[in-house]
Amino acid sequence: MSTYNFGNVNGPVRFGDRTTPDLETLMEAADRLTEALRAEYPGLVSSGETIQEQLAESAEDGLPPNRGRIRSALETIAIAASAGTASLDYTRHLLHALDL
Repeated sequence: MSTYNFGNVNGPVRFGDRTTPDLETLMEAADRLTEALRAEYPGLVSSGETIQEQLAESAEDGLPPNRGRIRSALETIAIAASAGTASLDYTRHLLHALDL
């Protein structure tokens, strides 16, 4: 196991520290993902809308979003989206942000 110190890449984070972005930030990323899907992969727009719906439901009821539905939708997009597209970039961002 390497103990090489890469420096302060993402701020003062220690091993084990994991912060999930606030719901508003996640909703904004989901909105941008759906916009990108409309332009790049119209057939996948329903997957983007599923993510938006799950995050909106979480905002309404105050409970955590349904990670299973979000994961399934993101995986569907990740399988179809080509490298270098905004759709794949937002998908990766949400996967990482939600630690899926």
